Amino acid sequence: MVDYGLKDRVAIVTGANNPQGIGAATAIALAREGAKVVLTYKKVLCEYDDAKAGENGVDRYYRANAGDASEVEKMLGGLNAQYLVLEKDISDENQVREIFDEAIGRFGHVDILVNNAATDDETGKDTIEAVTPDVIDETFAVNVRGSLLMAAEFVRRRGDYGRIINLSTDSAQVFAGQITYGASKATLEALTRSIAMEVGKYGITVNSVAPGPTQTGWIDEELEEAVIPLMPMGKLIQSEDIANTIVFLASEQARFLTGQVIKVSGGHAL
Repeated sequence: MVDYGLKDRVAIVTGANNPQGIGAATAIALAREGAKVVLTYKKVLCEYDDAKAGENGVDRYYRANAGDASEVEKMLGGLNAQYLVLEKDISDENQVREIFDEAIGRFGHVDILVNNAATDDETGKDTIEAVTPDVIDETFAVNVRGSLLMAAEFVRRRGDYGRIINLSTDSAQVFAGQITYGASKATLEALTRSIAMEVGKYGITVNSVAPGPTQTGWIDEELEEAVIPLMPMGKLIQSEDIANTIVFLASEQARFLTGQVIKVSGGHAL
């Protein structure tokens, strides 16, 4: 069994209230390695049909993201993990400072940052013909501003160990139909490389994980049938697959891996 050297490391994972999501899976995976985890989330309120939320699809996904992190807390409790849950908005610099204040107040230090929180437009206005200033501002506020504020605060509060892992998407370079979302993730990939160059002197590594189509609750059967033919490995990615890669990047073994964008996509969007 591999020892990733994460026992008693402290990790902040943003966007972790969806029990099927990458943030939750990452928190669980880190906790299993003995890490202490700080989960942050902001409720995202979208209309959904509760009667349809029992099956995978947009209604399940919207319901999960509109809720708190209680289901994730139950999973962590089952592992006897040490954890802290904070409802915070990472696009607000004051709340970013509060996240680190509370994390350090509870656990003494922060070693790992997983920038998982993200938002996209759900109104169909993220095309070049329909995009609005609000869609641009709201998407970049979380995906770029929030992630950058979190990374900057992490560097300011750095200790003797540092790992920053940003979540991109495998289609960041070409994302027709969701141009602002794709552009925000491509920006995050550029920031990953630039920040890695600046903070290497502190022993901090900075990498991105770019997932392909991942079952976080939002892919229904119809969409799955459309997506599978585009995936050489022939099946959807699970949140745990992404989490396993994040655990490696957070580990001692990845200490010289920095400035990289790693696609975990099953061959999708190569």
